[in-house]
Amino acid sequence: MSRKIRILIVEDEAAIRNGLLDVFVYHGYDVDAAVDGLEGLEKALSGQFDLVLLDVMLPGMNGFDICNRIRAQDRDQPIIMLTAKSSDDDIIQGLSLGADDYVAKPFSVAQLVLRVQAVLRRARLDLENSQMIRLGDSVEIDTLNLNGKRQDEPLAFTRREVEILQYLHAHTERPVSREELLTKVWGYAKHLELETRTVDIHIAKLRRKIELDPANPKHLVTVRGAGYRLLDR
Repeated sequence: MSRKIRILIVEDEAAIRNGLLDVFVYHGYDVDAAVDGLEGLEKALSGQFDLVLLDVMLPGMNGFDICNRIRAQDRDQPIIMLTAKSSDDDIIQGLSLGADDYVAKPFSVAQLVLRVQAVLRRARLDLENSQMIRLGDSVEIDTLNLNGKRQDEPLAFTRREVEILQYLHAHTERPVSREELLTKVWGYAKHLELETRTVDIHIAKLRRKIELDPANPKHLVTVRGAGYRLLDR
């Protein structure tokens, strides 16, 4: 008998925490919870969970600091952040620290479950097509070890960033739309109308890493009205 997938919910609001516990137990997950930031960090760093559902506003330590501490120990731990703040700055901060996704409050429970399932599905996939991606003469990306270099500068990537690069690299002959990336990389169903800037923010983060001039990219380019292309030049 295979073990149940384990989810940690770090949420200080009792009504939300208890509601999420009931929802994910109903969907067959083994669920634990933490009521403040310090307890959440301790449990998250135990390495016992397949996914951490992390509120941003917490007593003791906020979700951004917890995410940063988790990523310092484990770059592969799936993390979804819950935030009452939906401004770009807050979203960018969470994703820049390595969160796999964010969900703004108030949220649809059904959509949150779908997002959790999508992140877990991607996390379970091995990087079967791991390879060294080379862009021009200056950029190398080791997709197996989630690192690389730009000229002599070392680079570190999250799993999600590597998945985006791999998908674009596999389809370099054409632009890949934002919607296609959400479907193929994030695993969201095509019929979902998701309000998310996750793709845009990840593309901007990747440009800051692999481009000498992120404002004028030559490797990860935008094709107006069509999407993105990864060019080896």
